[in-house]
Amino acid sequence: MVAQNLYGQEIGDPLPNWAGREGPHRTVFEGNYCRLEPLNVQNHGLQLFQAFSNAKDDRMWTYLPVGPFKDYPEYKKIATKFEQDQETVHYAVISKEGNRALGSLSLMRADVSNGTIEIGFVMFSPKLQKTTASTEAQFLLMKHVFDGLGYRRCEWKCDSLNAPSRNCALRLGFTFEGTFRNAAVYKGRSRDTQWFSIIDTEWQDIRKSFELWLKAGNFLEGKQNKKLAAIRNEVKESKDVKKDHVQ
Repeated sequence: MVAQNLYGQEIGDPLPNWAGREGPHRTVFEGNYCRLEPLNVQNHGLQLFQAFSNAKDDRMWTYLPVGPFKDYPEYKKIATKFEQDQETVHYAVISKEGNRALGSLSLMRADVSNGTIEIGFVMFSPKLQKTTASTEAQFLLMKHVFDGLGYRRCEWKCDSLNAPSRNCALRLGFTFEGTFRNAAVYKGRSRDTQWFSIIDTEWQDIRKSFELWLKAGNFLEGKQNKKLAAIRNEVKESKDVKKDHVQ
């Protein structure tokens, strides 16, 4: 039932104890397959550039506002800006297999008053893409957003033509919200931006899905037995069955 005020107008749910939240922490997040460290050029810069340079072509940069980089000094300039950015926290993704930085991602546009934040600047090298570590890296940031900081909303945005990013958002449990037309100009092109989100009331089921998917028993010779989306559906169905029994 939607709440109403004394004039009979429908209003949002009350949040009498809401007091805003902190910004994202520049700290290390440890997982089973990867570790997130605040991006540091001295520690991660060359490893990241080498990982990016191993790509067979430049397609990973098509929908990013930066790259490709012709040499390390060019990438180092961008990485230094990332490290020094006071508004966005960039994290290097360190694979436990080889203990090397293979990509980076960030928490950006933190609205501490309203408890919303965006995962962005996802720059994963080919060696990190479509791996268990890449999924766990996203999970570690989401866990920090909801469990660590107590935010109400986590956003994902991408070029509407960026099919891999759209599919990734949906796979991770984000809900598509709509398209902002002519939202930006980058690399001399117009961009329609698609918005996705996860909110706090959804997080418990999504977190459980990640935890079940990341269990060692879900993998055989490095291949997943159950897809993340399938596990998420099972968690939801199990919750619905329990709710029906209670009713």
